[in-house]
Amino acid sequence: MTPTGEVLISGASISGPALAYWLRRSGFAVTVVEKAGGLRDGGYPIDIRGTATEVVRRMGILPRLRDAHVDSRRCTFLDADGGEVATLSPSAVAGGVEGQDLEVRRGDLATALYGIVRDDVEFLFDDSIDTLDQSGSGVDVTFHSGRRRTFDLVVGADGMHSHTRESVFGPEERFHRCLGYCFAIFTMPNTFRLSREVMMWNTPGRAAALYAVGDSDELHAFLTFHQPEPPIDTLRNPDAQRDLVATVFADAGWEVPGMVRAMRDADDLFFDTAGQIRMPHWSSGRVALVGDAAYAPSFLTGQGSSLALVGAYMLANALATNRDHTAAFAAYERDAGEFVAMNQALVDNGGARLFPTTARALEQRNTMLRGLVTMPSATPRPAHSALTLPEFAPMS
Repeated sequence: MTPTGEVLISGASISGPALAYWLRRSGFAVTVVEKAGGLRDGGYPIDIRGTATEVVRRMGILPRLRDAHVDSRRCTFLDADGGEVATLSPSAVAGGVEGQDLEVRRGDLATALYGIVRDDVEFLFDDSIDTLDQSGSGVDVTFHSGRRRTFDLVVGADGMHSHTRESVFGPEERFHRCLGYCFAIFTMPNTFRLSREVMMWNTPGRAAALYAVGDSDELHAFLTFHQPEPPIDTLRNPDAQRDLVATVFADAGWEVPGMVRAMRDADDLFFDTAGQIRMPHWSSGRVALVGDAAYAPSFLTGQGSSLALVGAYMLANALATNRDHTAAFAAYERDAGEFVAMNQALVDNGGARLFPTTARALEQRNTMLRGLVTMPSATPRPAHSALTLPEFAPMS
């Protein structure tokens, strides 16, 4: 494969454009296909932590992301009746490091990434991959639009429910680890006049949160509940999703009834199960996966976007360092594997802390939160593992 090899990336959210940037640095011709008609702006806040902060610094977009930093001031936990349990700084809750970690709207990160690649990368919006054929010396791709092209490599950066992964590696059920929760995310009017803060209500096995990004007149609303077995029939039926959430929260207190009514009317409802993608390998032949498609850690870790950024860097660096794609994919899996595993393991703490499923666990969590309020401030421990990034080696 020459430095002018052609790579198709499926997905234009985070890992896709990030990978495109680094591949262009090493001489590849890159095409990104995205089923949406354009970039999705706004969106709920996501974290950029630890090693990922170094990745965006090397990409030159760290100042822009610092300007877009949400800068939440407080996180208030509430009991079943809406009474205050504890109010803490977000970094004390999430384990972040103030002044270093970033929190930005998902759309702000996507826009920043797109801005540094759009002039050098071909984007095919409102299209997607229908079929992949690796029988020749490249990958023959048929798109949903009907166009056909051949690429040296194809990378699936198309999220947790990756069509690329299913086409090449098999059904999602083989790789999906269900974590026992369902969640609904949507926006609603900020009638509470919240500003730069999060309010979270909990009862055993249920949680409701209102997230105010800046002084916006819109809130991000979250309704999360314990569901040991994923409701498969509900996942593709928005009406059934709304009915399920309404049933689960039917007797809830605080402002939850109003949130459920807002969910009924929301045109941006996103419903899913909390889960991880765990695979023995992230490549097959000339096709590889990156980000959530390969190793989604779940929102319980707060590490999805950071893993996407770091994974994209490591994959591109492996391809720049190894002219043979088989060796490159092996190096990518070897060098990023431990980092992925350590961050996915964070989920075993996240669920218990944010969404206790029993009355006893909830009281233990609340006691811990009250203790954080009274304890003297200390240097926070990052809630993520670190990886020393290799210097990027453009292909000669």
